[in-house]
Amino acid sequence: MPAGRWIWRQRWLDLLFAHWRVPVAVAQQLVPHDVEVQEFDGSSWVGLVPFRMEDVMFRGVPEVPWLSQFPEMNLRLYVTYQGRPGVWFVSLDATNPVAVWGARQFAHLPYFDATMNVQTKGDAIQYESVRKTAGPRVAFRASYWPTSPEFEAAPGSIEYCLTERDRLYTIDARKRLVTIDIQHRPWPLQRAAADIHENTVADVQGLAVSGPPLLLFSRRLDVVGWAVERLTG
Repeated sequence: MPAGRWIWRQRWLDLLFAHWRVPVAVAQQLVPHDVEVQEFDGSSWVGLVPFRMEDVMFRGVPEVPWLSQFPEMNLRLYVTYQGRPGVWFVSLDATNPVAVWGARQFAHLPYFDATMNVQTKGDAIQYESVRKTAGPRVAFRASYWPTSPEFEAAPGSIEYCLTERDRLYTIDARKRLVTIDIQHRPWPLQRAAADIHENTVADVQGLAVSGPPLLLFSRRLDVVGWAVERLTG
């Protein structure tokens, strides 16, 4: 466990893990030189993770519906720093402008405002996201759903390597490496299927993805997190 007390909490709902293989050399260009992109099953991987968030709030503070509940989507790589594995967020999209501003300002994460719509129809999730930025269209439109009973990923499996991460890395405004630790129970995963109608999120980052993705689904996970910790500089 990290030192000290956790300071924030979140509930993650209806997640899709969509993963594609990418060349290590390409992925490595998106992280600092002292952070190393990992390989699994003979390749590095990029993940696109759309989901909904609830109960986003600081420890001891009640949930505020207009502030604590919103869709989010992240594009991520899997890295290590000094032997400690973690996630590197290439980009994050969310509908809540207050959360976007706060995450950029205090967590140093590359959040963007987006128009997003999420609907549930039976077991299927219909998810749409379009980033509110000028330039190339950054959008994701898909339907996805679970196709198996829940399971916990076995340590060493590709599913475990791409989901069980308890640390993220990013850089602050002064280009110093920082980290945030999180804790949660093991992911309750399911196999998944998806109809992806549009996906340009990775393209604008120079990460061309193609072919059928590796798909996993999770209905719910409760998470707590610690304060930002500086690692370099």
